[in-house]
Amino acid sequence: MSGNTRVLIVDDETDIRELLDMTLARMGLECDCAASVAAAKQLLQEKPYQLCLTDMRMPDGDGLELVRHIESNHPTLPVAVITAHGSTENAVAALKSGAFDYLSKPVSLAQLRTLVKSALTVPENRNAAGQRTHELLGQSAPIVQVRELIAKVARSEAPVYISGESGSGKELAARLIHRESLRCDKPFVAVNCGAIPENLMESEFFGYRKGAFTGAESEREGFFQAADGGTLFLDEVADLPLPMQVKLLRAIQEKHVRRVGATAEEPVNARIICATHQNLRQLMDEGRFRQDLFFRINVIEIRMPALRECSDDVPEFAQRILDRLAAANGVTAPAITPSAMNALRAYAFPGNVRELENILERALALHGEGIVDVDDLQLQPSKVGAGETACSGAKPLQDYLDDLERQVILDALQKTRFNRTAAARILGVTFRSLRYRMERLGLNESEA
Repeated sequence: MSGNTRVLIVDDETDIRELLDMTLARMGLECDCAASVAAAKQLLQEKPYQLCLTDMRMPDGDGLELVRHIESNHPTLPVAVITAHGSTENAVAALKSGAFDYLSKPVSLAQLRTLVKSALTVPENRNAAGQRTHELLGQSAPIVQVRELIAKVARSEAPVYISGESGSGKELAARLIHRESLRCDKPFVAVNCGAIPENLMESEFFGYRKGAFTGAESEREGFFQAADGGTLFLDEVADLPLPMQVKLLRAIQEKHVRRVGATAEEPVNARIICATHQNLRQLMDEGRFRQDLFFRINVIEIRMPALRECSDDVPEFAQRILDRLAAANGVTAPAITPSAMNALRAYAFPGNVRELENILERALALHGEGIVDVDDLQLQPSKVGAGETACSGAKPLQDYLDDLERQVILDALQKTRFNRTAAARILGVTFRSLRYRMERLGLNESEA
């Protein structure tokens, strides 16, 4: 990270401050440390910061006080809190007060680095009404279509279902919908449904009363209460077990939840956005996802395109990511050679943008003489069948993929007697997207 990127670390434990300082210094960040809320407020007056990490317990106050102070006086500064292990109540309170995210003790350095990278990519105008900008880069037809749909969806209160492959930007789309909505000044709570143990799901989602079960020493809120007034993003919703799907359906329909151990329900007002990389319709047919829940969450669907569908945008994505990675490592961004850029454009990216970032992070470590060449990318051949790869044939990868896409479209057109609207429905794309693909592949009406 460049020298003008500073992080404020607030913790009364010397060991924790030193650990955080040393870890962030290795990421190229400059840090200032404070051992109290008062000292932190003084530093905030004296210097600009790009991120604040604060403990929850301090000698002269708590982290929530500092979060609220930053939210009121430095609204463009992202702040993350460090909570005691398993303290869901503190984490929820921090998110409701305006925290960007939270870490649990003992602090995982891998999670810390991920949080810092994520926080430093949040735009400074995240809370500035009327100044919100798109972060969904690219000018290809699928990306433009998604951006337009996000702008429309943000104006409504309807539940949204975001589909797409892993790494295609589903959470980014959800955050954009929230930031462009009237709920933008309220919490955005992201939940990975696949990461919650089944026996803890109900208490994590709906909260619990004191004494509801062994270890419930105080009353705590759940994700629904934390997102009250804002947006609740349920990532990998397909991983929810069927009993929890029933409870989730009722909470969405009734807009009331009952804490574990409580006798009465309480109202909640959270907009629901769900996402998964799995095929929910197929899971419904297999009896693994409730049909009534599917139709409740799938009022509006946004399909995030795979990166291979936006090959024209790869150069912009690659350069932006490489610039950010270089800045985070305190080095000058190397140039990407034309041959390396062509290789990226031709690559299938089964892991989508997330894989592109990993490739460029590796290339940044391996490159020499200020350039990234093809060998630095270490691209893996894309598997297309048992024992063979797309690169093993005579055709370049992009030609192979174009031929494959052309054949799939022709098959759909033949099944629908060349009704393009019906074909688009079979393929799971919009009519506009199908028309764009046909034009790109040279499929005119007579050929089809």
